[in-house]
Amino acid sequence: MKLQLTLIFGLALLSLNFTGPVETMSVNTQESVINWQAYKVTGQHEGTLGLKSGALDMQDGTLKGGSFVIDMSSINVTDLEGSYKDKLEGHLHSDDFFSTSTHPTASFKITNVVSRGTPGDYKITGDLTIKGITKAIKFNANVTEVGNQKIATADITVDRSEFNVRYGSGSFFDNLGDNTIYDEFDLSVKLVVQ
Repeated sequence: MKLQLTLIFGLALLSLNFTGPVETMSVNTQESVINWQAYKVTGQHEGTLGLKSGALDMQDGTLKGGSFVIDMSSINVTDLEGSYKDKLEGHLHSDDFFSTSTHPTASFKITNVVSRGTPGDYKITGDLTIKGITKAIKFNANVTEVGNQKIATADITVDRSEFNVRYGSGSFFDNLGDNTIYDEFDLSVKLVVQ
């Protein structure tokens, strides 16, 4: 009887799905980048943002969580040059937009990860904080392995009006005409972790 119990217990242990520990992998801030694109009635502008820090939590090659901090003082406009570039960058740093002197960082923290059925593809829910205001957002993300690095990418649409960035917004001001700046802007995130 004792032998039978031992065998049954041993078989039960073998049938369990053992998982490894959660590993926190740091973001390489020099290789990671966020590209942004914002839209207005008469066109669009685009540029980049740098990261101050970040990490992804991985378990057995599967994304479990993570977070990153954006350096808002790194706002860069890439579609303009000279004084036009300087003017727009200065305006984006001002209180009309992101108030980077009082809010030098923005951040994102994953609160839920769901597999989309294909290895490396996930539906992400998390908290985005801009100008001290936190809102829950959802988007799809992909994590691939290249050499000894993991590369996480995601395209995220953000409604700036939810973060008290109202300058030129038709949602808050009437009769803006061609000066209207759309509330939604796009972020294309690339995180490189090792």
